[in-house]
Amino acid sequence: MYNKNNRPKFLNLLKIRLPVTGVTSILHRISGVFLFITIPFSLYLLQLSIDNEAGFAQVKAYFASPWIKLGLLVLLWSYLHHLFAGFRFLLIDQNIGTSLAVARKSAWTVLFLAILAAVVIAGSTLL
Repeated sequence: MYNKNNRPKFLNLLKIRLPVTGVTSILHRISGVFLFITIPFSLYLLQLSIDNEAGFAQVKAYFASPWIKLGLLVLLWSYLHHLFAGFRFLLIDQNIGTSLAVARKSAWTVLFLAILAAVVIAGSTLL
């Protein structure tokens, strides 16, 4: 006999509300993947810029585009979020900050610091 309770469940991922700790964890993974994917492109631009003056001028002109500046801002945020969340996870691995209240505060702190640091750095260098 077929039991109604054993039916597969449809999970709508857009309606699931994760706690802030889950959001921070998922963003840590996404930022890590994004940083890994951009390594070849970053190395190519670095090689092009140090080859000769014409390559440097080409890279400099490439970075003048507003879309590229937005991409650099996302890359900067990814790096900072991954860094701060990585420190948070290292502390959690050492059983520091594992209580629910402290974990929530540290997750909010990571989200806030990554955005704040990205805006401050971008405001002083990229824009």
